[in-house]
Amino acid sequence: MEGRLKGQATTNVAPPLHTVKPLRRTIFNRVFAAIYALAISTLLYYHAKTLIYSTTLVSFSTTLALLFSDLVLAFMWVNTQTFRMCPVYRKQFPENVEKVLKRSDFPAFDVFVCTADPYKEPPIGVVNTALSVMAYDYPTEKISVYISDDGGSALTLFAFMEAAKFATHWLPFCKKNNILERSPEALFESNHPCTSESEKIKVRYCNIDDILLKYILENFFLYQN
Repeated sequence: MEGRLKGQATTNVAPPLHTVKPLRRTIFNRVFAAIYALAISTLLYYHAKTLIYSTTLVSFSTTLALLFSDLVLAFMWVNTQTFRMCPVYRKQFPENVEKVLKRSDFPAFDVFVCTADPYKEPPIGVVNTALSVMAYDYPTEKISVYISDDGGSALTLFAFMEAAKFATHWLPFCKKNNILERSPEALFESNHPCTSESEKIKVRYCNIDDILLKYILENFFLYQN
């Protein structure tokens, strides 16, 4: 009876979503930090002692400046040590998520993609960001993507009008072929195997660049006239 209960208990254990493993350099980091802290304390003590027994205004001012600068550097060093006291290695298991939670119970989330100047931040890059988020392996009704264009550029608006047309081909392509590189630019620059379907998608993507370039040139000449 007891063995049966133990067997049931083990079968009900949920698979891990991630594991945490401490790194071997933890002890070295802590020993180094202790020695370094001792050295800093000795240096600050020396500055304080020199400051107290200063006989001239020049030596007093110099020592005070050195003490202040070392205090600032010591404060900055202490803040960086927080990340080195207990470094760990994490390994995720995204394939176990659906074993723990149903897709219909996944939390909804919003993604804000911000841009301002279409000439400093090319719209095609912003388009790639938005398309990669939209192509997540996640329930589509749970994702909302918002584009915030602080510059109010007509070029960015036009780029996303074209991207919306391309998305009707890109999103089904990603889901059908289980594409991991969800950004079109990253996918087509990688060594992804070429198929007739991927070549058609690539042609459609390149057309966006051509259309944007044509739009820029037309508006440039209109502006010049």
